[in-house]
Amino acid sequence: MPIKKGLVTFAFLVTALFAAAQAPVTDTAKKDTTKTTAKIATLPADSRQIKPYKEVIRAGYVTKQGLFTVHQYKDSVYFEIPDSILHRDIMTVNRLEKAPAGSAMFAGEELKERVIQFEKNKDSTITIRYNLLVNRADVKDDIYKAVERSNYNPVAYTFPIKAISNDSSSYVVDATPFLTGNTFINEIGEGQLFREASYSSFKIAKVTSIHVYPINVEISTTKDLQSKSGTPPEPLSVMTHISFVALPRIPMQQRLFDPRVGYFTEDFNQFADNQQKVEKRQVIVRWRLEPGAKDVARWKRGELVEPAQPIVIYIDPATPRQWRKYLIQGINDWQKAFEQAGFKNAIIGKEWPENDTTMQLDDVRYSVLHYFPSATANAYGPHVNDPRSGEIIQTRIGWYHNVMSLLHDWYQVQAGATDPAARKAKFSEELMGQLIRFVSSHEVGHTLGLRHNFGSSSRTPVDSLRSLTYLKQHGHTASIMDYARFNYVAQPEDHIPQEYLFPRIGEYDRWAIEWGYKASFAKDVDEDTRIVRKWISDRLAKNTRLWFGDGETQKTDARNQTEDLGDNAMKASTYGIKNLQRILPRLPEWTYEEGGVQQNLAEMYQNVKNQYTRYLDHVLLNIAGIHKTLRPDGDTMKVYEIVPAAMQLEAVEFFNQQLFTAPLWLKNPVVSANAEEPANPDFIEDMQVRGLNSLLDVSRLNKISANRNRFGEKALQLNDYVTAVHQGIWKGLKEKKVTIDNYSRTLQKAYFANLMAILLAKTPEMSETDASSIMKADILLLEQEIKTAIPNTSDAMSRIHLEDLQNRISNLLNAKNAL
Repeated sequence: MPIKKGLVTFAFLVTALFAAAQAPVTDTAKKDTTKTTAKIATLPADSRQIKPYKEVIRAGYVTKQGLFTVHQYKDSVYFEIPDSILHRDIMTVNRLEKAPAGSAMFAGEELKERVIQFEKNKDSTITIRYNLLVNRADVKDDIYKAVERSNYNPVAYTFPIKAISNDSSSYVVDATPFLTGNTFINEIGEGQLFREASYSSFKIAKVTSIHVYPINVEISTTKDLQSKSGTPPEPLSVMTHISFVALPRIPMQQRLFDPRVGYFTEDFNQFADNQQKVEKRQVIVRWRLEPGAKDVARWKRGELVEPAQPIVIYIDPATPRQWRKYLIQGINDWQKAFEQAGFKNAIIGKEWPENDTTMQLDDVRYSVLHYFPSATANAYGPHVNDPRSGEIIQTRIGWYHNVMSLLHDWYQVQAGATDPAARKAKFSEELMGQLIRFVSSHEVGHTLGLRHNFGSSSRTPVDSLRSLTYLKQHGHTASIMDYARFNYVAQPEDHIPQEYLFPRIGEYDRWAIEWGYKASFAKDVDEDTRIVRKWISDRLAKNTRLWFGDGETQKTDARNQTEDLGDNAMKASTYGIKNLQRILPRLPEWTYEEGGVQQNLAEMYQNVKNQYTRYLDHVLLNIAGIHKTLRPDGDTMKVYEIVPAAMQLEAVEFFNQQLFTAPLWLKNPVVSANAEEPANPDFIEDMQVRGLNSLLDVSRLNKISANRNRFGEKALQLNDYVTAVHQGIWKGLKEKKVTIDNYSRTLQKAYFANLMAILLAKTPEMSETDASSIMKADILLLEQEIKTAIPNTSDAMSRIHLEDLQNRISNLLNAKNAL
């Protein structure tokens, strides 16, 4: 059929163009005198024939009325599409309803979402067309016509009309091929096991259920797949669910994103007649919260009111009962934040009413925390939102059963020194419940539209993390959307109670909800933007704890790190290491489990080592670091500031003390003998060399030099930096009796290897910079220091080592001079 249409169109165009070429150039030639001489291609008669309504929808069909009417008889399904939803935006959401074992996907997880429209065509068909919403313009602007012409939405499916209702207000189409064919309703390509590379096209077994409601239609189907490889091919069956939900006729008023408050966004190009450049518009995603009619006046006066439709999140009935109340507490903890935005009881966690047959778990109108039987240690908080306005219409939080193992390990390694309850292989139900509550709150924050705020923890002075008075007022971080985890800075002698070791919803979180959800009562989005931007400037000027540090796009800012605490990584990490030194010797006792064979000990030993290296990473980012703080236009304060030179040298000293002085406490003999496989190289030696290589990486050296040029005296001088690293590695050479242990010998050889790499390099970024000159001076200094130290060595291995290095330096300098 498309071929015939194409031929007819092509012939028509050729005829028209030929006639135009032969016509004389007169005024009459400007008139359209073209006559259609070819017949328009038509659908076959059997598919175009419209029958009387009663001949199509016969006795025995089960009819369900709602957003659109569905008629079903055995395996036959008809949709009846009313005029009222033609050209209306409808969102479709595909989810897994039953997932196969081993797929790494779970019931309730989303596969795909789209916006569609039903259209009635002149050729007696109904079309489903995707509404892509990539480029937009106001219908009142002239440029709207250009946007419409250049953004033609694709057709997803076409139904022949089978019958028309008696009052001519709706159109009956056979939906059976649509529901059972390879169409978007059966999309499964997003899942790990369902990609085209693994499985061939599927065969539908059947439509398993259809539920119809006033604003949505819910349909479940099962399908069988065959793998593309294997003999015989492996079969796989899956059940998916699609929701059709009508989006509001009038979209919620947009609120434009401001990068000083962390919200997820819908992004698109906005065109307008009065522009001088295209606006890349970002609209924050948020729930629609509005008071009931009787409360509008009170709301506008600033009184607390209840929303007409609160955010309700149900707990999956498959969730173990002992954890449900903690998950609900994590949801309800956000109520205080919404009070700051003008609403009370705005968000409510509830158990799913298991005996209520009128409610279906897959109904798109309900938000649910789904519990996944998975060995993955994770949880996540997604949302489905109207792309036109950012209005969130549903959330399906994913909660993996094994997230509890992650919580146990985090808490024991970060709080075990201060909380006796953390010193067990299996926590009490109450402690694990409170840990679950913390993660529940974090994931719910995402479902409310909030992004991670990895910079929030940097707003807390390190020593304040040891003050109960401070913690009672502020908590240990200003945002639960940070990855601040638990208070590892607090020391046993501080006597900090358990409840103040946990993250909680903080000042930033309450502020972010206020900014996103409080009404500005503006007449349009432009006025709203002016109002809410001023809110940010005013509030940040008064309270720096409300700062949003975007660690997902500003990863080089040392303040925006995951798993860190406080405003000084060197001080915080030193406290953290003190606690690890207390924890490590106790691990055999704390990980004991009857019938165990040291698995718990090995796992927690690795967690201690991981936590230690995490502290090193926190410190490293300060060296050559730059802070970026967004400022409004007209603000005289600087956006980019250098990490102070003194703080960078403090970071080098941290490495000298905590890494380059071998951390032998990590090799507790009882623990390592039972929990560590023998390895070559030694893991401490490996960490030391990796750390030194990072400090002497030429890109870091060049960055330090460039920062000095840009920021002047506030920045660290490269020569001072190299001197500080040099002193940490070679300090033993100045002793009266020089003894160099095996860890120091390896480090010193690694130091020389870095010098050699820079001095022999031929690339401009290494040979034509100050780094090359400073390293040349450094190796000459080192040559003299070694020469002086050799006579003072106290053991044979130290002398052999230094004589070897002396010979290497001589060879290097000769090679360098020969170039």
